[in-house]
Order: sequence, then C-alpha cells, then structure tokens
Amino acid sequence: MTGRIARLVALALTLTVWGGPARVGHGATPDADAAARRPTRLMEDMVGRTVEIPLNIKKVYSTSPAGTVLVYVLAPELLAGWNYPLTPAEQAWIPQPYRSLPVLGGWFSTGVTANLEEIVRARPDLILSMGTTDTLSVSQSERLQQQSGIPVLMMSGHLEQLPAALEFAGRLFQCSQRATQLAGYAARVLAEARAAAASQTPRVRIYYAQGPRGLETDPAGSYHTEILDLLGGINVAQGLPRSGKGRVTVSPEQVLAWDPDLIIAGYDTGRQPNLQRGRLTEDPVWRQLKAVRQGRVVVTPQVPFNWFDRPPSVNRLIGVRWVGRLLHPKAFGGDLRKDVCEFYKLFYRLELTDEQVDDLLRFALPSAGPDPE
Repeated sequence: MTGRIARLVALALTLTVWGGPARVGHGATPDADAAARRPTRLMEDMVGRTVEIPLNIKKVYSTSPAGTVLVYVLAPELLAGWNYPLTPAEQAWIPQPYRSLPVLGGWFSTGVTANLEEIVRARPDLILSMGTTDTLSVSQSERLQQQSGIPVLMMSGHLEQLPAALEFAGRLFQCSQRATQLAGYAARVLAEARAAAASQTPRVRIYYAQGPRGLETDPAGSYHTEILDLLGGINVAQGLPRSGKGRVTVSPEQVLAWDPDLIIAGYDTGRQPNLQRGRLTEDPVWRQLKAVRQGRVVVTPQVPFNWFDRPPSVNRLIGVRWVGRLLHPKAFGGDLRKDVCEFYKLFYRLELTDEQVDDLLRFALPSAGPDPE
C-alpha cells in the first residue's frame, strides 16, 4: 500500500469529533444548531485537502453531472438533485423517486451556473466536486465551501481514476461493498482497454462529430475524448485550440482533409441526436468521406447517460467496451449485448429487455464495411 493510499484510508477511518461548519450567510436556526451538534469526521479528498464532514451523510449535491451520476449509481437515495432537467427519454430509464428530484444547476459548462441559495436551501450535508483537479478547480471549491458553509470534497473525474473515485466515494458514503464491486468492474474494463491499445494492430483514425451539422468536435487530449486516448485511437482533431466550452468548430473542408476511418456522432446540449447516420449518408459533402462510404458512422447511445463523454463519469465504462469493439474487434471479443445487460444491471440496477438493448444499439454499430483490423 502506498503512503498516499494509506493516508486516505486512515483519514477515512478517523475518530469522530463533535461540531461542524456553520452555514455562512444564514442566521442561527434550530436546524443549524442541530447540524452543529452532529458528529463529524475528517476526510482527505482526492487532491489532498482535509475536510471536516458529517459522520453520516444523508444528502449530497454535486457541482457537475459527473459527480451526480457517480452518486446515483452508488447511493441514489443521497442525491439532493440533478444538474440539468432530464429529458423524457432519460426519465424513462430512471425510476421514481429519483427522476423527480429538483434541478439545482451546477458549474460544469459555459453559461451553466447554479443558484447558491437554492443549493443551501436543499440542505445537502456535503458538496461533491468531481472533474478537473487543477489549481483553479481547488480554488473554486474552497470558495464554494466558504460561501455556502457546506463542506466540499474534490474527486478526480478522469477515466483512468474511476476505480479510485468509486472506492473513495464508497468510504465517503459508507457503501464500500457496492463501491468495491463497481470499482472492480471499472478496473477490469480499463485493463482490457490498455491491453487492446498495446496490441500491434493498425490504429484507427476517428472524427468525433458534434453539433447540429457535425462540425463541432473535441480536440485530441480533451477531457471529453479520453476513451479514444485509452484505446489507442487517433483523434484526427490534432492541435486545435481549446474553447471555453471544450468543443471547437471546424469546416467541412477540414473534415474532408482528415478523411477519418470512423465517425462517432455525439449529442448536442439538449441531449437529442444531432447527427443521425441517415443525414450523413444523404449529404453530398459527407458522402465523400471514406467512413461514410463504408458505413462506418455510429451514433453514441444516450440513455440514461451518454456512453462516450457528456457527462464524463462512470457511464463511460460501457462506452469503453463499445468503442473498444469498434477499434479492436478481435481484442474485444464476446457479446456486446451481454456486456450492455451486465453494465446496466450492475450500475443502474436495470434488467434490460431485448427490445431495450435493440434501442440502445440501433445506431451504435457500423452499418457496413470491413472491420478496421
């Protein structure tokens, strides 16, 4: 056990102390007084900050969908609310009472800001910040903790860190048995992906198409294209400048010059299909691309959460197995339908029907053309 892990374990099991952080900007109330008398513990988060938190967490708010999804799969009864309104299609995959939780907003993309007073009014015991862990993110979390009077814990949201994030959350929410089960699944999937990427097979060139015309994409090395990096795929959008929202706009001429082997079509901010395979095959410009001619255009499954990136949370694990089969069909053998059923049962507690699996995979597989290997 490394010293870092040993410190995390030790702090997760720290002795109970009495008292707790008062809520800033709100007068003393019986609720506040009761909260101040609750037993607390010290815990070190994933960036090394030691925070005093309630011993028993009953309600959690996450500043981004990445953390919200992780709480949902581990302990949905703790969720204080969603970061954005769920679409009817998403709601159909989420049981009550969770689909009717309030929308509290968050800090996860340009133009999306939560109302701090609404968050405090929801009375979460803890705020979870899952995502980037750079200096700016740490500073923002410290400021949020000071302004709200609610303890804030930070977690890495990077794909390779998902097993550690699940184990950390399991200790935090006192559901270590389930967290260990999910973390084990995550570790196995990541190990499969690394082994496939190390194989001596040709690397596939991919264009990740987003936006209403498919002309928005995430540059290589982006937080949103970690699946491609993990699997050894080549993101054709190399060297593009980053924008505030992460995605950049490119021209049709640029996509034609890249001429990718595979196109993965994503979703817009409304979480609706933005680039159906039929639209590409009918467009005379897109039809010049090798991937379109060979039927190697796939659309990301979306419900209840996107398989590829938004939100970049544990929902990407089934995406690793899906994209893994597109890039390395020999290394990722077996039955994808079986993998989908296993993931949805384990993470979402859903027993899928054959019809539901059909709907998920309807546009997710190439329509024709040779395998890349």
